[in-house]
Amino acid sequence: MQRILVLRGGALGDFIVTLPALAALRHQAPAAHIELAGNASAAALALTRGLINAVHSQHEARWSSLYESAPLPVDFATWLASFDVILNFWPDLDADLAHHFPLHSAQTFFTAPAQPTCAPAAAHYCALLRGLGIATTTFFYCLAGRSASLITRRVAIHPGSGSPKKNWPLERWLELATWLRSAHHAELLIITGEAESSATCLAFAPLGTAAHQLPLEILIRELSTCRLFLGHDSGISHLAAACSIPSLLFFGPSDPTIWAPPAPHVQPLKSSSSVASISLATAQTAISSLLTNV
Repeated sequence: MQRILVLRGGALGDFIVTLPALAALRHQAPAAHIELAGNASAAALALTRGLINAVHSQHEARWSSLYESAPLPVDFATWLASFDVILNFWPDLDADLAHHFPLHSAQTFFTAPAQPTCAPAAAHYCALLRGLGIATTTFFYCLAGRSASLITRRVAIHPGSGSPKKNWPLERWLELATWLRSAHHAELLIITGEAESSATCLAFAPLGTAAHQLPLEILIRELSTCRLFLGHDSGISHLAAACSIPSLLFFGPSDPTIWAPPAPHVQPLKSSSSVASISLATAQTAISSLLTNV
């Protein structure tokens, strides 16, 4: 049985755009033993769906030796040598990591930049598989389908992201939430995480049901009942899209051709300058159109 190790760091969204590559790898090698080192909580999504067999946290101290010039610790090197193939997406601008591989003549090592160099982002991570003879044009992975019988009047809102520059102004989100309740009689699911301040959580408290730092599988279950998702360029937006939810995503500095989930149910709303320049009226028009069709 072939043993494969994938090195892929980053946050939730970074991992989700890697899922199509993992799915293609699993499809091509159904009996392979595939392990992944990266975001352990995000990678659990792939583990429970059989795309990988084991997960290792990117925060374990042992990984730092990959960026050192000294020989790897013996036990660590022996473990790494047990893999037939190593696929690296960790940052390695100076080839510090790459110089350790391959560890023996039968091991194959492939590496690619951590950040995507083509659009959509998932295509970049799939491209590395060509070295294994795996070609795919499927750049979206569905984590969960939707059952019409479970869909409610809920609209999910995630008013944050990993970067303040990506965020639509909070006061506009609050205006939009109030409008959704009055004009569309929507029930709101307010998704927040560690990046959102307590002030943000308190501001939304009167407007909907709080979903704060929920475990990912529970959040998937909550999202599956929603008619629509509204968010930014964020990991939660990638999660919602992977749950097949019609989504309107507000984009500012990042490029939606690269970072928007490449699926027909996802509509990016892009500003030519900053995300703050997207008006409330523009958002309302786009949402009304989407709600008419879902």
